[in-house]
Amino acid sequence: MTSQPEHAETASPPKSIGRPFALDPLFRPLTALSGIGPRNGKLLEKLVGGPKILDLLWHKPIDFIDRRYAPTLAEALPGKTATLTLRVEKHIPNTRRNLPYRVRCKDDTGSIDLVFFNAHKDYIEKNMPLGATIIASGKVEAYQGQLQMVHPDALGALEDKDSIATIEPIYALTAGVTNKAVRKAINSALPAVPCLPEWQDAAYFARQHWPVWDDALRTLHNPPGENGLSPLHPARARLAYDELLANQLALSLVRYRQRKVNGRIYNTNGPHRARVLAAVPFELTGAQKQSLVEIDADMGSDERMLRLLQGDVGSGKTVVAALSMMNAIDTGAQAALMAPTEILARQHAQSLKPWLDAAGVRFVILTGRDKGKARDLLLQQIASGAAQVVIGTHALFQDDVIFSDLGLAVIDEQHRFGVHQRLQLASKGKGVDTLVMTATPIPRTLTLTAYGDMDVSRLNEKPPGRKPVDTRLMSQDKLDEMIDGIARQIAAGARVYWVCPLVEESEVMDLAAAEERFDILQARFGDRVGLVHGRLKPQEKDEVMEKFARGDLSILVATTVIEVGVNVPEATIMIIEHAERFGLAQLHQLRGRVGRGGDKSFCFLLYSGPLSDNGKARLATMRDTEDGFLIAEKDLELRGSGDILGTKQSGLPTFRLADLSAHAELLATARDDARLIIDKDPDLKGPRGNALRHLLYLFERDQAIQYLRSG
Repeated sequence: MTSQPEHAETASPPKSIGRPFALDPLFRPLTALSGIGPRNGKLLEKLVGGPKILDLLWHKPIDFIDRRYAPTLAEALPGKTATLTLRVEKHIPNTRRNLPYRVRCKDDTGSIDLVFFNAHKDYIEKNMPLGATIIASGKVEAYQGQLQMVHPDALGALEDKDSIATIEPIYALTAGVTNKAVRKAINSALPAVPCLPEWQDAAYFARQHWPVWDDALRTLHNPPGENGLSPLHPARARLAYDELLANQLALSLVRYRQRKVNGRIYNTNGPHRARVLAAVPFELTGAQKQSLVEIDADMGSDERMLRLLQGDVGSGKTVVAALSMMNAIDTGAQAALMAPTEILARQHAQSLKPWLDAAGVRFVILTGRDKGKARDLLLQQIASGAAQVVIGTHALFQDDVIFSDLGLAVIDEQHRFGVHQRLQLASKGKGVDTLVMTATPIPRTLTLTAYGDMDVSRLNEKPPGRKPVDTRLMSQDKLDEMIDGIARQIAAGARVYWVCPLVEESEVMDLAAAEERFDILQARFGDRVGLVHGRLKPQEKDEVMEKFARGDLSILVATTVIEVGVNVPEATIMIIEHAERFGLAQLHQLRGRVGRGGDKSFCFLLYSGPLSDNGKARLATMRDTEDGFLIAEKDLELRGSGDILGTKQSGLPTFRLADLSAHAELLATARDDARLIIDKDPDLKGPRGNALRHLLYLFERDQAIQYLRSG
């Protein structure tokens, strides 16, 4: 997964303040727990997403089994889980290996057989000796007129009844880890949970009727019936709010520190801006004009700009970036634009060139491909200020890249980087303003969690002249008809993207699916077909893309590597196989690759039935709207925050306890609370501030604490 935006850091973070001693028990390794050795410790670490006891405690139950039903045998209902008090009457060993071992048990009202397949005779005789009273819990079944319980879930002596006849939480598991092992580990960890100072606002805490933190954690792992699994249960809501507050407070601390470092006042609407505007061959949309008003207000003030420009594919972010850069140029400073890939950086340069040339602005491109003397020359131009605009990739924030006077850093597709990389680029000048652009439509709630340290401008209009993409749903069974149809389109000069299905989150299998499709299409269309996938070297990928852009290829078969960025206005057909496997936001990004020129474009979503209700809703949304923000909200509603945008792609913070589809209101409160905290006690030195330091460490927002230290 990509760097997580909420974990902000500087290029060289200051020395951290020590973690409060009270938290030490939670940061011990899992192997410190009774019964967890190196081998099962590794399996458990993989399951809970970390090596610490705290990671285990954040692993919340997803279901429960109620073992409180304790009937007599005469009352026991077949099909229901029951906890029975029984007397062992008889052992009936298996006469053949494929037969079960049975233990006949009774109470005063009837009899039942406890059934064991592949049983160890010694174990059964030792734990269920004849005449002993035992407790057995499991599902009661009727078999050939006799009650039976196959492989009881729990067995114990009479004194174990109270610990067995409870509500047993059920956890998500991974290979090699049983629910019993997770439960045992959690029961071993819970006594070490410390009582911590309360960090919640006292009045809000009282209004919510929430438990204190350590009680909430114990309740999480001992849910009181079905309502205990609800995200709105007081214990779960309290823990979710803690996590959201840690996220928002960390972002607010970043924002406060960034703002505290003095910004610069830039000239807005200067001569270079006027020349670029004169060279732009279209009228700006209302949303573009409004975004520029907001950017100019930021750049015209002495506070540093930290602004996110959210715009759907094709909404015209690049021209807004170009006009914003002119504020820095008109003030005698430099501007930099950083893109996540070389092909995107070169594409930006191609788009900007006519405007920069018209304004008389000198620009250079710096990527990892530049080596030796050519690179040295570029570095000299950047250091001397001869290069007024610098366009590049990650190469821009290497140590030997020194700007004469960097004034504005524009970062495209922020989620492909991390906050610390954004700060590294901003640290290459004094009081650098930052404009972050993304074409990934993000619902408002998620924007807060990933970009809460920024102001947001939205481009929600398409530039004039853009035609809507005609989106059609088609069964995968009609593949041959589809191939015949595109043969006719290619004969008329069309260019086609053909995206292959996601296969079980496996890059290897994704590649196999793409290669198979490539072979089939190549057999029909020969060398007019190209293939790109994530395993190609960047240079090989670029070469295939460039061939497609030039028109040497008519069909580009691809995995989702083409999702962000490629600009081929002549491509008018997008085919996505097994569209039901993709998230809505991903489908929307892919569709955005077509419809970029003046010609009518099509997107065919091939699906394989039967579709779930959720799958039908997703594909219907794609057919019915092109509004990326609407699609993103629908995606959140249909898939929940854990899976939004597909975890691999998004780089959005992942939450262990909060569910944004259920806790959106808590997120808004956490944002307001974080702002109030920063207003009243920005160094977190008061009593509540000290408690909040515990919270930041608990959710491992240590970098935010380092900001407190570094001023």
